[in-house]
Amino acid sequence: MKYVVVTGGVVSGLGKGVTASSIGVVLKACGLRVTSIKIDPYLNTDAGTMSPFEHGEVFVLDDGGEVDLDLGNYERFLDIKLTRDNNITTGKIYQSVINKERKGDYLGKTVQVVPHITDAIQEWIERVAMIPVDGKEGPADVCVIELGGTIGDIESMPFIEALGQFSYRVGPGNFCLVHVSLVPVLNTVGEQKTKPTQHSVRSLRALGLTPNILACRSAKPLEENVKEKLSQFCHVPVSNIVTLHDVTNIWHIPLLLMVEFSYFSEEIISVAETCPINALSLKEQRAHEALIEVLKLKRFALLHASVACQRKLVVDWVASPDLEKHTEVEAPEVHKKAWDLLKAADGILVPGGFGDRGVEGKILAAKYAREHKVPYLGICLGMQIAVIEIARSVLNLPDANSTEFNPDTTTPCVIFMPEGSKTHMGGTMRLGSRRTYFKVPSCKAAKLHGNASFVDERHRHRYEVNPEMVPEFEKAGLAFVGQDETGKRMEIIELADHPYFIGVQFHPEFKSRPGKPSALFLGLIAASCRQLDSLLRHILHRGNLTSRCISNNGPVPTKAYQNGNLKKHTKSLANGNFHSNGNGVHA
Repeated sequence: MKYVVVTGGVVSGLGKGVTASSIGVVLKACGLRVTSIKIDPYLNTDAGTMSPFEHGEVFVLDDGGEVDLDLGNYERFLDIKLTRDNNITTGKIYQSVINKERKGDYLGKTVQVVPHITDAIQEWIERVAMIPVDGKEGPADVCVIELGGTIGDIESMPFIEALGQFSYRVGPGNFCLVHVSLVPVLNTVGEQKTKPTQHSVRSLRALGLTPNILACRSAKPLEENVKEKLSQFCHVPVSNIVTLHDVTNIWHIPLLLMVEFSYFSEEIISVAETCPINALSLKEQRAHEALIEVLKLKRFALLHASVACQRKLVVDWVASPDLEKHTEVEAPEVHKKAWDLLKAADGILVPGGFGDRGVEGKILAAKYAREHKVPYLGICLGMQIAVIEIARSVLNLPDANSTEFNPDTTTPCVIFMPEGSKTHMGGTMRLGSRRTYFKVPSCKAAKLHGNASFVDERHRHRYEVNPEMVPEFEKAGLAFVGQDETGKRMEIIELADHPYFIGVQFHPEFKSRPGKPSALFLGLIAASCRQLDSLLRHILHRGNLTSRCISNNGPVPTKAYQNGNLKKHTKSLANGNFHSNGNGVHA
């Protein structure tokens, strides 16, 4: 087994996760089997109870693990399925050591950071690295390990020491350290400065690790004299200093390491037509950077789908509280702007969330989408929101609500799951991959999945649609087209008389991949471009989805089928606050 360790220096947020994923892509392109491990030095056992605004969105694995979002990068880039053990945290390591101590496994010895914690870290790495993650038998050839945080952080010290010991154990031919650092440009002098990276490497060497490769983040490619200076002071050959400069999309990063992964990257660049679905209904709108981080998974899923539909992504994030009546009184201009964005949307996406802030705004967004026939996709809470809205507006039940928001509601159409825990938060939700059976073969969701009888998707929720109210909803025209194996847990809703109104209890964004878009996100984009019928005909005739499903350029080189000659929808909607290539969807 070969090990590639990726560390970061100077500042956080340099893109270690994307760098680690890109290294894996390059190695995989060379014919090697690759697995990945993410080390997070925080004391939490997992990411499940952490605020997404502080740590980013939680990523859910098939086995129910609530992990760091970087593991989502690994899965998307490498097309693998990881386990909860592929995310190591300080909390997990200390918990395992303390459990051993309580059982007497250390035979009365004084349990210390060195050697017991450091040994536990190394044993965990070796054990998890041997688990196959690509569907094949036997271990991978290379394990890419990302150490979270920044060199010099106190909480990272046990992991640095463990990795130093580990490099000695496995030998220099089996261990490669890639250090990601920053080479800034000061506006006052206009030249690339190497001193931050020099200090970062010096700190790393002082801790017992010497980088084999420097991956330098910068606004522009490094100048040759800068590389030579870094080589001299950091003791790294010039040939081993790689520039990771700013690029238009993350799929360019592997190209900076090797000419690979070019198809999807070029697809994004070449897309010119826009079909913005530009209204995203959120419960909160804080700093723009935090917002983008929280919704990163949805943005990737929209991007994957939009590239397949040959459209550019234009997304306007709408804070759902701005849609509510109290905002109309307190800040009428903000209220008007929010509604203008929503009304300009070609499609609406309402993502998941927790708590009652902004819920009424989300309900208003779902109502607008239903009444005005705007394509709508509700994820997790977004599905529950749609159910509440229909109960209030169609069934004429004004007090309809979720017990999460109003425990005393007289019409609880969304309830706490009976098996859930009300005393413990961490790891107590319905998590991981669960099977959903299609009960209505003619529904859009089933057709988008190639007329499959079931679909396996990842879940993360505590509340569900009240099964006792299902008959009332069905009489009103709301179809529960997807259910669990018992038939009592509602998984997918649809309105038959709507161009595209779908809600799902699971999170389809977790399994979206470049070239393998989520079927439901693809349906949202296609419906927003008025191409859903054409897409469904393609799926019916060919039986699958490809990386490019809608095009106006004639035959497309895919193994599955050629794309049809479909007329592109060119309606331009409100200017977005966030633009990226692909189709834009708001929720």
